[in-house]
Amino acid sequence: MHPIRDQEAPSTGETRSNGEEQNRSYESMRAPVHTSDYVRPTARMVDALKNVSAATACAKLHQMGITRTFIDGPVPLHREPDVKVTGGAVTLQFLPQREDVFNGAEQEDIERKTALWAVLESVRPGDVLVVSAHGSHFTGCLGDMLVRYFKLRGGAGIVVDGRVRDAARIRALGVPVWCTGVTPHYASQTDLFPSAFNVPVGVGGSLVTPGDLIVADEDGAVVVPQANAIPLAEDSLLHQDREEFARRRLDEGGRLSDYYPLTGEGLTEYLASRSAT
Repeated sequence: MHPIRDQEAPSTGETRSNGEEQNRSYESMRAPVHTSDYVRPTARMVDALKNVSAATACAKLHQMGITRTFIDGPVPLHREPDVKVTGGAVTLQFLPQREDVFNGAEQEDIERKTALWAVLESVRPGDVLVVSAHGSHFTGCLGDMLVRYFKLRGGAGIVVDGRVRDAARIRALGVPVWCTGVTPHYASQTDLFPSAFNVPVGVGGSLVTPGDLIVADEDGAVVVPQANAIPLAEDSLLHQDREEFARRRLDEGGRLSDYYPLTGEGLTEYLASRSAT
């Protein structure tokens, strides 16, 4: 992990021995903290989850004992019925501003030296950018220019537990975005600043680490650990096939208790239908 260095204070943090008071410099604290030793998911993992819905992924992970996977808050900025993204996470962390370290009055020029610019340079094709913004209503974490660059880098989608700006232009770009709303503010204009990238972040009540998989659709965004991706996908496809069978039977006039959940005679009928095909 990139260290935070203080140019004047001893690196060990011990008290100065010369007894002289010196002004502490925070310039280095603006340098983006990051890690580079994470592993991106394989193409097989991503492909396996492309036909898995967020609801199914969340339910199956719960059955596997991983219960906090729903990223609460962000909803699709694009309201198309087929909005969907699956990919590996790269992360961006915002922290509260403190005027002696970092403040919005100095922006936007300094932003290019922060984690916000750095994370975009780290994006590879298929990545999903996950942004921890503490649910802020006032921080426009990303706007037209940054999302445009994200798209040009091959990014697949963006999940923000906060706001974005330039909503119409972002929609026109066609990049799937999940966020809590919109704001006219730029990223460091109010209460937060971009501090770290590709580090573990808390987003909408869930932990997301770099390299986790993200499955997001109209129901919201879900984080999938790499180790669970393939078994989850295999079980999910069977689950979705069973639900499609139940859906057909209900549409044909079947009783809810016979076909949902699919157990007993309904399950026997489903298994027989699979054998017949």
